[in-house]
Parts: sequence; structure tokens; C-alpha cells
Amino acid sequence: MKNDETVAALVTQAVNHARAGAAIIAPSGMMDGTIAALRRGLDVAGFPDVALLAYAVKYASAFYGPFRDAADSAPTHGDRKSYQMDPARGIDEALLEARLDVEQGADLLMVKPAAAYLDVIGACKKAFNLPMVAYQVSGEYAMIEAAAQRGWIDRDRLLLESLIAIKRAGADLIISYYAEALARLLPA
Repeated sequence: MKNDETVAALVTQAVNHARAGAAIIAPSGMMDGTIAALRRGLDVAGFPDVALLAYAVKYASAFYGPFRDAADSAPTHGDRKSYQMDPARGIDEALLEARLDVEQGADLLMVKPAAAYLDVIGACKKAFNLPMVAYQVSGEYAMIEAAAQRGWIDRDRLLLESLIAIKRAGADLIISYYAEALARLLPA
């Protein structure tokens, strides 16, 4: 993998996105030094107010399966474990990865996926004075939908319960496939 060349390309992309009006840049590749390079590149290009959402804690998770199948984006060889985090490692590693992004200039921190890592969301929220973003990914959504289709659970109650748990863990923002359903369920 060519880290430095890839990061340089990401800076070019981020500046182009900022020129097109993006308010937040969220690089998901977890390349070393990305956040620092993006912050420098955006600042030099005149976009110091464009926020950086760091995929600070992104696990090598089976919860991504439905999205990868739908997008036909599963790796053709190997896996993503070389740059995504091992779910078996403790909270200390998550805090280290998040701290590196904070030190490089991140404006928001993400934990992905959300449900299995509520403890990590909470630990990051406690450790850092930045907005916490949690990503409720395709596998989390698919499990709720599959169980609801079989009549095993009350879909609306469980989707609300799952999002409440993520919020209670410390998420300030939640990315979810349930955004439209949530808008329908919550009072205006």
C-alpha cells in the first residue's frame, strides 16, 4: 500500500469537495496521517472551517456484510484487517487511535459499527471533548429488518431502542439506515 501517495490524493479530493461546498470531510480509509494532511491541505487552500470527521475507531467487522454485498465491494483477495481494528482488542487501542486523530486536528470522532461497541463510544466521549458520531451499519439494520420480517420482534420498538442505546452511550450524532423511519416515528 502506498500510504503517502494515497494521502496526497485524499487531500486533493478533500479540497475539491470543499470547493464544491462540502462542510464536512469524512475520510474512511484510516490511512496514517490522513487527518493531519487534510487539515493542512484544507487550511492552505482557504478552507479552515471545513470540519474533519475522523473514522477514528473503525472495526474489521462482520456487520458490514450486507452493504458490501449490495455494493459488490467485498475484497477480491485478502481482507481489511490490515487497517481496520481487531474487535478483540481493548478500549485502550480505540482511545489511542482516537487520540491520534484528535492530535492531528479532527473535529468529530466516529466509532463504526455502533451496537457492538457502545463501551467504546462511551469511553471516547468521556476522554475527548469532541462530538461523537456513531455509525449504525448495514448489518445492524439487516438484523432488525430480518427479525421483524419473521415476526420475532416489533421493528419500530427495536429500532428506537437500538438508537436510544447508541445515544445513551454518548453519541452526539448517529448515522443510520433508519433516518427516514425515525423521522416518521418521532413527534414533530
